[in-house]
Amino acid sequence: MRSLKVVFLLAAVLLLVFALAGCSSEKAEPAGGGAKKVVTGEGQGFNPDAPIKVEVTLVDGKINDIKVLEHGETPGISDPAFEKIPAAIITKQSPDVDVVTNATKTSEGIMQAVSDALAK
Repeated sequence: MRSLKVVFLLAAVLLLVFALAGCSSEKAEPAGGGAKKVVTGEGQGFNPDAPIKVEVTLVDGKINDIKVLEHGETPGISDPAFEKIPAAIITKQSPDVDVVTNATKTSEGIMQAVSDALAK
């Protein structure tokens, strides 16, 4: 009876390990090196003199990464938008996401820049 409990416990631990492994937040490169495309785009944020420029990496047609290359937004105020909007776009696979409170124009500029990149 004791060996049956040990086997059951080991099976439960293995199941938990595999379940948690699937929760990794790291972006994995596709097996076999899927089709990769890098495009850039621009959008208008709060600062009319400095557009937001982004680089969008697509792997097999899906948004895999977004990097902000340049911007003239106000540090501190715009930071939450630069942290949250790209991640939300990648998760939703669409630039149509909710804006970040108190950084509306910056959020919209990032979404516009990603839309511009995807249109290329």
